[in-house]
Amino acid sequence: MDWAKIFIHDTTWLFGIEIILRAAIMFVMIIVFLRFTGKRGVRQLSIFELTIILSLGSIAGDPMFTEDLPIIQALIIMSVVILLYRLCTWAMMKYQPLENLLEGEAIYIVEDGMLVLDKIKKGKMSHDEFFAEMRQQGIEHLGQVRTGLLETDGTFSVLLYAPDNTGFGLPLFPKQYQATTEVEDNTYYACMHCGHVEYISQNDELCSRCENNCRDWAKALNTKIVR
Repeated sequence: MDWAKIFIHDTTWLFGIEIILRAAIMFVMIIVFLRFTGKRGVRQLSIFELTIILSLGSIAGDPMFTEDLPIIQALIIMSVVILLYRLCTWAMMKYQPLENLLEGEAIYIVEDGMLVLDKIKKGKMSHDEFFAEMRQQGIEHLGQVRTGLLETDGTFSVLLYAPDNTGFGLPLFPKQYQATTEVEDNTYYACMHCGHVEYISQNDELCSRCENNCRDWAKALNTKIVR
């Protein structure tokens, strides 16, 4: 058995340097592409955790079945990836702006019981996705939510109002999240686009907050959350 062929084959110092450059370029490219997918694309994994999984998985696979790919080349690439990962994590610990650039920042999705529309767009998510996340946490309407954040790993964190401070809010369950056809007196209604709550006189009244020409209103709820 030719051990030199298995471990080194025809790898030269020049080609080894080329491998280092290729690995560094691909490492950066993976991060860039993952950043474009948004937080939902890497849910529960940080950008670098997913980068390592994808990089090492690909690196480890090829030498297993490619006859002319020696192990030393995969070892070089894996070493470069791990080194870059260590350098990046160290740099992020030292420089907060770099961490924000690479990992992103937590995004406020709900403030004071209303949706922050520009932040929802920034987080690359739809109303349905957000509502589903809130429902899974046992939240019935936005009036129960003081603050809601989309974390850097794609998960949600919420701060709830105390039961006595629960206000009227946009319903999150499909049966209640329906546009009203008849307006009742002395009843609060929530804009179905931004969650703004107010009295309305007509069912097609323009929302005064979201500036989206939204004229759909759902009957607001003020039930207290049950834990």
